Amino acid sequence: MERKTYIPKPIDTSDIELSEELLELTEEMAKNVHDVWSAGRIAQGWTWGPKRDDEKKENPCLVPYEELPESEKEYDRNTSIETLKVILSLGFKIER
Repeated sequence: MERKTYIPKPIDTSDIELSEELLELTEEMAKNVHDVWSAGRIAQGWTWGPKRDDEKKENPCLVPYEELPESEKEYDRNTSIETLKVILSLGFKIER
């Protein structure tokens, strides 16, 4: 079977601006994104290691969110921000 070229088509959220309150929410969401990822890895038998090693199932990011390098936190923040923007772009409202 011939594999077709995959062309991602994410929802355009470039015109969506998050309120200050939602921007503050992104940090809590980012922490949760990391915790969900970490719990999944740990359940698969992964542990902390000084560098990623797929054979040994070690990853240096298996630490609390606060201890992550800023680049890793930014990845989780971007995931959270885009999730909120997609929800709003689809016409939903987010209220406390």
